[in-house]
Amino acid sequence: MSLRKPAPRAEHYLSKLQKTMAAYWPELAVCDYHGVRYTFGELARKIERLHIALEDVGVKKGDKITLCGKNSAHWAVSFLSITTYEAVVVPLLADFLPDAVERLTDHSDSQVLFTDPELFAKLDVKNMPKLRLVISLADFMPLWGADDKFWKSYSAIDERFAAKYPKGFDASCLNYPTNNDKDLAVINYTSGSTGNPKGVMLRYECFSATIDFGQRYIPCDNRDNIVSMLPMGHIYGLTYEFLYPLISGVTVYYLGKTPSPSLLLQAMKEVKPYIVITVPLVLEKVYKSSIAPVLKKWYMKVLTAIPGVRGKIYRTIGEKLQGAFGGNVRSFVMGGAPLNPEVEKVFRKIKLPYTVGYGMTEAAPLLAYEDWRAYAPGSCGKPVDCAQLRIDSEDPEHVAGEIQAKGTNVCSGYYKYPEADSSVFTSDGWLHTGDLGTIDADGNVFIRGRSKSMILSANGQNIYPEEVEAIVNTRPFVAESVVVDRSTKLVALVYLDAEAIRKAGLDEESISDIPERVRVEANRHLPGYSQITKVEVVTAPFEKTPKMSIKRFMYK
Repeated sequence: MSLRKPAPRAEHYLSKLQKTMAAYWPELAVCDYHGVRYTFGELARKIERLHIALEDVGVKKGDKITLCGKNSAHWAVSFLSITTYEAVVVPLLADFLPDAVERLTDHSDSQVLFTDPELFAKLDVKNMPKLRLVISLADFMPLWGADDKFWKSYSAIDERFAAKYPKGFDASCLNYPTNNDKDLAVINYTSGSTGNPKGVMLRYECFSATIDFGQRYIPCDNRDNIVSMLPMGHIYGLTYEFLYPLISGVTVYYLGKTPSPSLLLQAMKEVKPYIVITVPLVLEKVYKSSIAPVLKKWYMKVLTAIPGVRGKIYRTIGEKLQGAFGGNVRSFVMGGAPLNPEVEKVFRKIKLPYTVGYGMTEAAPLLAYEDWRAYAPGSCGKPVDCAQLRIDSEDPEHVAGEIQAKGTNVCSGYYKYPEADSSVFTSDGWLHTGDLGTIDADGNVFIRGRSKSMILSANGQNIYPEEVEAIVNTRPFVAESVVVDRSTKLVALVYLDAEAIRKAGLDEESISDIPERVRVEANRHLPGYSQITKVEVVTAPFEKTPKMSIKRFMYK
């Protein structure tokens, strides 16, 4: 169901990349924050040098190459070098454990590995027998080679480059392949855990479709900058903090590993990004640490009750929040989880230009999105026009059912895992998302929970733990929570906000009272069938996926 007209056939993203490089040859393309900086021309030159290196080692079209390292300009160079060479990129998260990196590199049949020297020092090449070459993301020099002859060849790349382009290298030399829409471009592993790895297979056309959607619905150009915070080893960060903006001419700045809050805000003020792409958890923390304490002061409650004053106060708060992110943000785009309803109400009052999208790795990644001006609160936007969504329900508008998807951006299945393929698609070719939702008459999609996490009450009522957690998470001193079913009774596991407790100066007795206060206060806002019977405190933050979704299966 969708009110958008189907998208026209998207131009190949490598065709767009080639045009962008030619148009902005001397302008900045990718930069490490306070580090290396490459123009589009320099980026193109480095890509061609790596093409020569891959050719030397005998890499052919369709061969697999693993890319594992922290976000950096060199990560970007490597990805573009591999994909324009028509090898298959296997991006792995930098925080995967060494044994997972070895296992997934081998499972993907990768012949080359690009990685950080620090990570390579922890790896054993004997566990990756198909590898022929390991290249450093620090300087593109070999870290290991299976053939001694290659070392001599690699040291002669400058001479080979000069011989290939005797008249010099400029935009007229670019010739990226575009007749490969249906070919495999990326294998993205959704987990580094043991067991059967699920490597999502994404074609070139998957990226062309989702990048094209971004350019049409979230326009940007070479006057804009973006700060890359999400891991590029995950499709969300790879597509929407790197490929889509870069191909539009935007300068991309990388912060490396997960930055401290102070470094992040410093970078935001200097770079002045046009967009902030994040997960709800980040902005919810900003709300709880900076906005909520101000609004809960007694005198602010009095002032915000006065109609003429209320608007000015909310406007001032919104302006200060915008200023903290550089003052140039046209849209805050969140994904990976629903936004807390209480936080959402305040964001609307301060007129924050936010929107919440919906997607998954298997859709490269967007399935639903809406511009903040037309965004319906509580939803995750409307279906993207390069895909169709349907609800497996007799009444999709009122009764939640599984969200199923079909479109150009949807994956081909899982690499070397046919038994998973047979269960991930319906008999008529629609992708099982595993998410429960509804779609209203205007086409807005509302996520009601994960089908795997839904709890069926004793009286047959469907309980979506995410909705209960949204209430629990707004209670004082709660940082995050997970609601579980124990013998038909709901128990909330909560991780407390130590900093908030410290600032409040609570003594041990008051701290020990927090769980019961959370239970009582939360239940005032919950229907009878989803009342919490107990609150338990956990001592460490909940384990999360790359999208910052809590790994529910770990908590029972």
